[in-house]
Amino acid sequence: MRKLKIFFVLLGLSGFLSCETNQIASSKLMEIDVEGLSKAYLAKELTVKEVLQFYVDRMNTVDKQGPELNSIIALHPNIWNRAEELDAELAAGKWRGPLHGIPVLIKDNIDIAGMPTTAGSRAMKNAYPEQSSFLITQLEEAGALIMGKTNLSEWANFRGRNSSSGWSGIGGQTKNPYVLNRTPCGSSSGSGVAIAANLAVLAVGTETNGSIVCPCSVNGIVGIKPTVGLVSRQGIIPISETQDTAGPMTRTVADAVYMLEAMKGKDKRDSKTLNSPAEQDLTAHLKKGGLKGKRIGVYFARQGRYTQMDSLFQSALETLKSLGAELVDIDEITSSKTSSFSFQVMIHEYKDGLEAYFNSNPNGVESLEALIAFNEKDSVETTFYGQQYLEMAQESGGKNAETYKIALDSLNHYSKTEGLDKVMKAYNLDAIVSPTRSPAWVIDRVSGDSGGYGISSSSFAAWSGYPSITVPMGAIHGLPVGLSFFSEAWSEAKLIEIAYDYEQSSLKRELPMFIGNLEY
Repeated sequence: MRKLKIFFVLLGLSGFLSCETNQIASSKLMEIDVEGLSKAYLAKELTVKEVLQFYVDRMNTVDKQGPELNSIIALHPNIWNRAEELDAELAAGKWRGPLHGIPVLIKDNIDIAGMPTTAGSRAMKNAYPEQSSFLITQLEEAGALIMGKTNLSEWANFRGRNSSSGWSGIGGQTKNPYVLNRTPCGSSSGSGVAIAANLAVLAVGTETNGSIVCPCSVNGIVGIKPTVGLVSRQGIIPISETQDTAGPMTRTVADAVYMLEAMKGKDKRDSKTLNSPAEQDLTAHLKKGGLKGKRIGVYFARQGRYTQMDSLFQSALETLKSLGAELVDIDEITSSKTSSFSFQVMIHEYKDGLEAYFNSNPNGVESLEALIAFNEKDSVETTFYGQQYLEMAQESGGKNAETYKIALDSLNHYSKTEGLDKVMKAYNLDAIVSPTRSPAWVIDRVSGDSGGYGISSSSFAAWSGYPSITVPMGAIHGLPVGLSFFSEAWSEAKLIEIAYDYEQSSLKRELPMFIGNLEY
């Protein structure tokens, strides 16, 4: 507690801890996990309303004042009534399960009834959906307390070139809580920052390529990108039906698994979920010893770029070996052609997906053409970067174009048949391990994310639609970096065993320090 007080005093936030009630809540709730909070509820040591008050107070201070992280766009207008309902259920002896009363934040490209779904765009500020998305309904049925919406890279970072991760016209620039002038990565920027800074227990992000695992990596938390189809995409603003998925962003592997177990499910409105093994209980795979006997491919294409990254990765490999894993070096996973096919698939699917979403939420813009026109006239939207991807999507011809069909076939061939499927079979692997992403680069709203073109391993699982999990691996000069495990389709259970065993033996997560900038 003394260390936490020092941190807040240094930040000019000592008032945040001046109230005795907040001091008690802070000592209990900083870094609390699902299991700890559930025990406190069931033992009547805390109420849902008390927990909600702690996080709202912390948001008002850490997110909107002090460091001004800009990770939260808005709170749900009904959160206090919902907290009272959940407390009343607990008082009556009704416990819905591990997520009962657990505060959850949602990326603002996911529909929640009573709140606009903006994707960070000023054109969507009044886009109130008629109903919540399937995954929100799943979480609420599990007892989760949906607190509100998090900031993101606008349009999930697929609007135009030279974008800055974590910037949106609605929410401004999200900041990394470890070093404030460094990127939070994206596009699930606010979700990653909020969990790292202890503004909630759980958050939902979405990923097309790297948008969950990158912000988790640079913010020192855990993220799961599921197999496409494990979690319904109904009610989520799309980019690519081939690659899009939602997933949990948390401080521990166990929390991510509790959350994923609640989120997954078959939904006839998303046909890809109908083939998923959703009935499998993923929480049963949270056990130590999960690495013993596993064959893991080691892939590190950019070794030598960061000496410190090399050292952290080698240390992680030693941990894997000490826990009984057999390591196999992998030189190549898929052809360099795969990226261009993925881009073409995204552009064509983006057009059809956006038009379908706009039809489902008539309170926003009426069409992709109308969105482009709005951005051209708006005083904020194109201040820092353009909308080339929206324009390319508009001109693409959508999924009926022959170029799309060729690109989709080629993407599946190179990412699966001649990619991960081939490598996994050839080496008889259970998973592949690689550093997740380079350490956070300096925010640059003029040149965008050009500083981040270094180490990245997200594409292999993204292109194929296969699962990946990132966990903290350590830090480079105070900047967190993650370790990714990925594998074939529907292999979440196996990846959970691997990631949980590594995490429990390494415990590399550290609290953010809210440093202004790095000085050497």
